Formats: sequence, structure tokens, C-alpha cells
Amino acid sequence: MYGEMMDFYGLSKDFDKADFFETDAFRQTLLNLKAAVRSGGIVALTGIVGSGKTTALRQIHQSLKEDGLVLLAKSLATDKQAVNIATLYTALFADLPTGKDFKPNLGTEKRERALQGLIRKLKKPIVLTIDDAHDLDGRTLIGLKQLVETVQGAGGTITILAAGHPKLSIDLNRASLEEVGARTKVFQLEGLGPQRREFIEWVLANCCKAGAQPPAIFTEAAVEFLAERLITPLQISYYLSRALAKGVLVGANPVDVDLVKTVLSPDLDGLEARLARNGYGINALCGHLGARRAEVRAYLAGQLPPGRAEDFNKEIHKLGVL
Repeated sequence: MYGEMMDFYGLSKDFDKADFFETDAFRQTLLNLKAAVRSGGIVALTGIVGSGKTTALRQIHQSLKEDGLVLLAKSLATDKQAVNIATLYTALFADLPTGKDFKPNLGTEKRERALQGLIRKLKKPIVLTIDDAHDLDGRTLIGLKQLVETVQGAGGTITILAAGHPKLSIDLNRASLEEVGARTKVFQLEGLGPQRREFIEWVLANCCKAGAQPPAIFTEAAVEFLAERLITPLQISYYLSRALAKGVLVGANPVDVDLVKTVLSPDLDGLEARLARNGYGINALCGHLGARRAEVRAYLAGQLPPGRAEDFNKEIHKLGVL
């Protein structure tokens, strides 16, 4: 069925394999981010799910690699809730040129002294990148500031580039994390903004076979509807694919707005979905609300008693993401 869909609509590749679409806002954010990275300290890049954070990190990493003016390190740990400052020291010692006789498994105090010795030897700025940093706990975020100070104590410069959902910037603004938040430069990716329709037309053209007519795949009304309801490249690519997968079953070419409406998730703009896009899944909400998982699930499903639900509403609105 997949191959039939690609042939029926004249597609040469998946929408999520399209070339990168760089909005005006993304381009400006990237320029500002590159300048901040070169100045050292902690830099945070935030944006909702699918807004292009990981792509931005890759572009910055590649640009810095080509410049050759800094040393690059990256935390690869996938369970960011389990990441602590020791994990980040491991990442640094793994990626920096330490020498074959170096032993990375050092305890507290020894690892800091080893890093300072390495900084004095290398005499080059360092950039450490951390993706999905919205899941880092408060102690680890404070540890980032202490890591910067350790490097500075050896006369070196390190930039910790942390990317994550908006929860990251909200955490950094908490009074209890002022010592790190006040030292962090925060940048935000806004998604496609007013260029959503332009992106839809572009991605259709980019993924069509030579000679195909991209606008004919969807009706004008369908494109307009998608541009109104969806906000990120990830969402658009996903629902374009779902619409075509259903369209080929009924021979719809072009795909009209009525068919498109049937593939959009009914809870696309629901409370749970909006919170998740900002980094507040069930676990994060349990921590923020001080509640059990069952109670949070009942709240998201609209099944809590009115008084308790109102308490949760007040706490959610304090986040400023809705």
C-alpha cells in the first residue's frame, strides 16, 4: 500500500525526508544562537515538539566543526531524567582528545581536577550539547553552572548548549534555580508561524517526482485547512502522509478537505496534547502538581471533582504555556 500511495500521487520520497525548510524566524534564531554559543556559558534553545530544535543543533554542530575553532562534545544519554553531572563529565572525557592512557571513571574532585588539567593542555574553547534537556532535574541544571565555573577556573571557556521543550525555560525561571537561570541565554523557536501554507506547498513540491504537479495532490481548501490547524513541520508532514494513505484507498486525487478532516486526531488541540508539546507529559505534571498519576490522568480526562480540577487549572496556568 505504501508503494501504491507513492506512485498514485507521484511522490519520490517521504515528507519527513524533504530538504530542510528554513523560515525567516528560524534563520534569525540560528544566527543569534551561533553568536551566543561562541561567547561561552549556558545557552538554552527551546521550542515545542517538532519545531526544529534537533535540526538546529545539527546545523550549529556542523558549522562549528567546519570552523574548527572549538572542541565539540555531546551527551548521548537517552534517559535524560537519569542524567547527572557525572554523566556529562563522562561525555566530555569521551569526546575530548584525552590521550589513550586517560582513565575517565574518576570520582568527585578527581574528575574536576582532571578536566581542568585537560583544559590547560588543550587551550581551546569547548561546546557541549545536550538535547531533550527539559527532562534534566534541578540538581543537574545547577551542576551545569558549576561545570562552567570549573572550566573557567582553569582559564578555559565552555558553552553548554541545551535544547528542549519550553518546560526547560520555565524550569530555569523558577526562583529555586535562579543561580543557573539568571546566567542562561534562552532562545526560542516559534515553529512555522505565518509560513505554514508556504511550507505545505514547498514540501509537496520537494517530495514530488519531476514533472508532477504538487498543487493537484490536495485541493485549495484542504491546504488552507491544514495550514490553519497545524503549526510545526512535524505535524504537517505526519498528517499529509495520513491523508494520502487514506486517499489512495478511495482513489481521491486531489485529496479534499473532508477527507483531511477525518485523519486529524480529535484531541489535536486537547489539554493533554498541548501540555505534552511543551514538555509536560504525565511524569512532569505529577511533579508540578504534586499529584499521583491516576489523579493527573483523571484531570486530563475531565473526570476530577470541580474543586480539585480548579486547583490543577490554577497551577497549569502558572506555567504560561497555554
